[in-house]
Amino acid sequence: MSARSFFDTNVLVYADDKAAPVKQRRALDLVTEHRRARTGVVSLQVLQEYFVAVTRKLHVNPAIARRKVELLAEFDVAAPEVGDILAAIDLHRLHGLSFWDALVMRAAKQAGCSVLFSEDMQDAREIDGLQIVNPFR
Repeated sequence: MSARSFFDTNVLVYADDKAAPVKQRRALDLVTEHRRARTGVVSLQVLQEYFVAVTRKLHVNPAIARRKVELLAEFDVAAPEVGDILAAIDLHRLHGLSFWDALVMRAAKQAGCSVLFSEDMQDAREIDGLQIVNPFR
């Protein structure tokens, strides 16, 4: 059974990136696996970043991107509160993460995830019981 896992924006963007077919296949497989197992988690931040990235970088039609956001929102969606922003600032300060990565980590941790799929963060690093996994390695 799949562990409860958080998807960073870059993994979801690869699911739409025809220019990177190997990464696209891997991203699609992960999304499918975690949809079926009901173990996938995203945050409001990730959904927003996804929409901007696929419409700007991949030139996905905004109406199609909107529909994909609706589908991705079928995962559990973490919605940060002020305390989460403050905790992300602390993670940023303590671990040298960018603020936005720290906010993703905080959302993953608060949602009870043990795995964070991300290509942008340090693969195999563990922070507060959350394992960062680069699914494309």
